Amino acid sequence: MTTEIRHIVFDIGKVLVHYDPSLPYSRIIPDDAERDWFLANVCTHEWNIEQDRGRTWEEAEALLIAEHPEREEQIRAFRKHWHEMVPHAYDDSIAIFEGLIAEGCDVTMLTNFASDTFREAQARFDFLNKPRGVTVSGDIGLIKPDVAIYEAHVKSFGLDPASTIFIDDSLANVEGAKAAGWHAVHFTGAEKLRSDLAAYGIKV
Repeated sequence: MTTEIRHIVFDIGKVLVHYDPSLPYSRIIPDDAERDWFLANVCTHEWNIEQDRGRTWEEAEALLIAEHPEREEQIRAFRKHWHEMVPHAYDDSIAIFEGLIAEGCDVTMLTNFASDTFREAQARFDFLNKPRGVTVSGDIGLIKPDVAIYEAHVKSFGLDPASTIFIDDSLANVEGAKAAGWHAVHFTGAEKLRSDLAAYGIKV
């Protein structure tokens, strides 16, 4: 490719850090069918994404407890045991991430993350403090794949969209970046990421 990439932007969850909400709930709700129902109908992805957009956990919990009062303890367990949902980082991804920073590449992060849980993750995973900076959806009230969050990231970090590549595990978020004029690749594993970056002339 002839495009010169000068800015590399990483997503975090499922790209750098493992994330699985079912991990603590396998203990809290041992029955598989009940647990699946709970995560599909009570503490859903759609409910959680609103915390990524900036809604407080207090408001989020109150909303669900009003609808499912008998499930109060299980609802509050989502935030209480959130740390169990992010048990480890992906070493092979981190090697690429830190290698790019060590080479002097301009690396930033763009993530759908609640403001408070991101700070918790940052304290636990020191590599999240190494790039030039991060846009956290919960801090600015915008979420991927809305084009507005990519535009906000460009403005915050002085990026040239045409010289920017984005790495995300969500195809919708990859398409959102492309709609904002970025290059973007779908993350499915570290080896594919190496080859995707190599296709843009980025050796890691």
